[in-house]
Amino acid sequence: MAAGETRQAIEAVFRIERARLIGGLVRILRDVDRAEELAQDALVVALAEWPGTGVPANPGAWLMTVARRRAIDALRRDRMRARKHEQIAREADDDAGIAGEIDPAAGEDPGDELLGLIFAACHPVLSADARAALTLRVVGGLTTEEIARAFLASEPTIAQRIVRAKKTIARAGLGFEVPRGAERAARLASVLEVIYLNFNEGYAATAGEDLVRPSLCLEAQRLGRILAGLMPDEAEVLGLLALMELQASRLAARVGPDGALLTLTEQNRARWDQLMIRRGLDALARAEVLGSGGPYALQAALAACHARARRPEDTDWRRIAALYDRLRAVMPSPVVDLNRAVAHSMAFGPEAGLRLIDAITGAEALRDYAPLPAARGDCLFRAGRRAEARAQFEAAARLSRNARERAFLLARAEACDRGQAPSAAEPHATSAQPNRDPA
Repeated sequence: MAAGETRQAIEAVFRIERARLIGGLVRILRDVDRAEELAQDALVVALAEWPGTGVPANPGAWLMTVARRRAIDALRRDRMRARKHEQIAREADDDAGIAGEIDPAAGEDPGDELLGLIFAACHPVLSADARAALTLRVVGGLTTEEIARAFLASEPTIAQRIVRAKKTIARAGLGFEVPRGAERAARLASVLEVIYLNFNEGYAATAGEDLVRPSLCLEAQRLGRILAGLMPDEAEVLGLLALMELQASRLAARVGPDGALLTLTEQNRARWDQLMIRRGLDALARAEVLGSGGPYALQAALAACHARARRPEDTDWRRIAALYDRLRAVMPSPVVDLNRAVAHSMAFGPEAGLRLIDAITGAEALRDYAPLPAARGDCLFRAGRRAEARAQFEAAARLSRNARERAFLLARAEACDRGQAPSAAEPHATSAQPNRDPA
């Protein structure tokens, strides 16, 4: 393998293993910042050694062994009490001894270190916004810019939240284990929000060159499955899992061979993952048996409408519009309102959509939000107002920070001159960001 290819392989492994490394290190150090630093140190060691020795058979275990040894060294330098030091050293030696037997793909242990890190980051001692921002940074590896886009907030605001959250955790001396009973239930809403925001950033990247980041989706799905195993009678856990499985079933079909975004009408539905669809529909059925009318189960029901449609024209837009009416009642937000407007435009005509869009245009959260002018552009085109539609698509392209999405929006603008109908964005939403797939 060439040096450049080896480096790419190492960096890819690190992106996958980074959050697990931090999750294991914070149990030793009780310090998120130092855990992040030591995880990065392990990457540096791998970059130095793997080009000569090759990528290990179990790269995740290799990185964890290196990182934990460095954690022990850090504790020695800090002159930790001898008994604690010996205990941690024994644990690290044990881990190193079984490193070759660890299966980093398993991840279904209820004591999963990564899940413990998420629950710690979602402790009630932190504000709701700080919980989500910290977890996306530490677990998802998102930049402050990406998190700011996900929350429709400024970068300095997000950066301050993350710094304050780390300091609060350090002062409180929090544990990094999965809680049980009432304590676990109290933190569940934040955990679900964080996992889904992480999934969203993978499904529709807010910035950069890539339209999708499948590794983020896969990690969020893995965590959702762990949660469902821990809490099989919690309807919203099942609803979230169903939603992610159904959305992820379309990942392979969302991007064409040239990297361009494909609308739902353009996607080859034979490429949709039928196993994921079955898993999603099964989880949704279990959630509905439990009587859930919560936001994740409702969004899963929305995704199911698309999953069940063999052809685009089979999509039940009236049911989707009705589901959005219910979602708006339980999870009011400008983003939900926007996606509801798109659904109504598809069910009842473009003028119905324009009326709903006009009603929310002044919302501060949507001021620089590309999907707003994109949705208006679609409604205007279908209403025969092509010049106005082009201007809206161009405005949306200026607001987008994702290169592929920007190119897609500009292509829709050009289509207005040719009289080719650009399609509306499929409405799927969370409280912070829609999980959108152009329809």
